[in-house]
Amino acid sequence: MSESPARLLAPLLRTVPSAGALVVGTVRAGESSVVCRGTAVDADSRFELGSVTKTFTALLLADAVARGEARLDDPLITYLPPGARPRWSSAVTLLHLATHTSGLPRLPPGTVRSALPAWYSNPYAGYTERRLFALLGRTRPHARPGTRVLYSNLGVALLGHALARAAGMPYPDLVVARLGVPLGLTMTTCDPNGPQLTGYLRGRPRPPWDMPGLPAAGALRSSGTDVTRYLAAHLDPSGVRPASLARALVDVRRPRLICPGGGDRLCLVWNLRVRRGHDLIFHGGATRGFTTFVGFSPQAGVALAALVNRATGDRGPFIQVAYDTLRALADGA
Repeated sequence: MSESPARLLAPLLRTVPSAGALVVGTVRAGESSVVCRGTAVDADSRFELGSVTKTFTALLLADAVARGEARLDDPLITYLPPGARPRWSSAVTLLHLATHTSGLPRLPPGTVRSALPAWYSNPYAGYTERRLFALLGRTRPHARPGTRVLYSNLGVALLGHALARAAGMPYPDLVVARLGVPLGLTMTTCDPNGPQLTGYLRGRPRPPWDMPGLPAAGALRSSGTDVTRYLAAHLDPSGVRPASLARALVDVRRPRLICPGGGDRLCLVWNLRVRRGHDLIFHGGATRGFTTFVGFSPQAGVALAALVNRATGDRGPFIQVAYDTLRALADGA
């Protein structure tokens, strides 16, 4: 608990080029802090979150269930437009979507081919909601729902659309109204046109990440202050209002299944790893110009957010070192 911010940052610094903007937020013993490295970056600078967006979508699902707007076993077909209801959608539930057990592919058919011209810049910018629903009829699940864990951006994107239809507002507005306002996340939106840091891939600047048809899977951007506050609410939701959101913050971290092989658990979107005396709950994200990691341990009372404006890859060393830092924080608590 006495570890200094400089010592905490040291392993992460070694994974990031000296010109990179790095923000690390921590929560320890109920106290939050945000440490920044780089020029023109501070605790309120906005970073693209990539797949960390999915944890916000999971919280919206838990909140919708607590409000009585939706149920985990609701079939997806209930929330699809009349012209976009393939037969398989009647067997897929909202819980399947939130645990990557829907059997759906990672992306809709033809997405990679159509995105190739902009693969290293902004591959999903032209992928609209209308196009998403038009392609559902051509989508073929890779497994029966509930039988395999297959990471699916498409699945979480459809979950976001379902929650938006249940609430009667677009996904970007839903995040702000249901999570941003109650939790005080003033810099957290899906808007690609708002102020944010420039992201870099292999030393080259990248345009703002835009996912108009798949926002729930990776379109959010946020700041070190906001993401640290978001994690603090997961550690201690006792003062959160409304009550539905406080309940959701607890429910979202409950394990739903054990992953084959390693024994890790899946919560609603979040990964959970059991360690001696405590759990580690975490998720990573990446866009073409940013890499992010968030995680917390309810039993140890610690949390870590690490944000960098460099594309290091969601399986790169930055994510692993951030996880190791979270583990060290929890072990030292």
